Amino acid sequence: MWDNAPLLRLAANALFGLSLLAMLYGALHFAVHQPGLFPLQTARIETATGHVVPQEVLQVLRREVNGNLFTVDIERVRLALEQLPWVRKVSVRREFPNQLSLAIEEHEPLARWNREALVNTYGEIFHAYSEESLPAFSGQDGRSAEMARQYQEFNQSLAQVNLRIEQISLSPRHAWQVRLNNGLILALGQEEVGRRLARFVTVYPYTLAPQVTSIRVVDLRYRNGFAVDGTFNG
Repeated sequence: MWDNAPLLRLAANALFGLSLLAMLYGALHFAVHQPGLFPLQTARIETATGHVVPQEVLQVLRREVNGNLFTVDIERVRLALEQLPWVRKVSVRREFPNQLSLAIEEHEPLARWNREALVNTYGEIFHAYSEESLPAFSGQDGRSAEMARQYQEFNQSLAQVNLRIEQISLSPRHAWQVRLNNGLILALGQEEVGRRLARFVTVYPYTLAPQVTSIRVVDLRYRNGFAVDGTFNG
């Protein structure tokens, strides 16, 4: 090998190249870790926000952003922003030379949860203040996603007769009950709740609507019919 000049030149060139790369990497690493270079000066919110307050975002950034464009801990910033009340998810990107770009997904409120929190359209519970008029969910922990799905399915059926749900409850025994915007309470029970609600939608315009002010509860837990609780005229 030692008397093979071409091979020796090749090895020398390879070592020189590796040394040069190591030096360049070291210089670059040193440069990007200097606090005075590439300082973060601005943050841009890419998405429109309705509930998230920009000032609250700014406060989080001032508290959590350390280092420059290359050394800032993106994951730490993301997790901190996702602790804000109305923030569901955040994507944080570096933008050369001095900016962070934030894509914020807000919670879209669907209902109130047990008078202490809110439920979003994914059935996820979150804690935030809202003055919106929202339907009420009453259920056990871990059931919010199921209730959100069922609520939306029920409302699709009820829209055929221009009704909507104001309150929906799911008991520990998995029995469903809903209160409608016209005051009616529907007892749907545990089984075939979609079919039972469809039966209500079919008969409501002809049988129940004319007497709706006199009816309090419609019990649909019967195989081939229903019962009503109320005071009737005539």
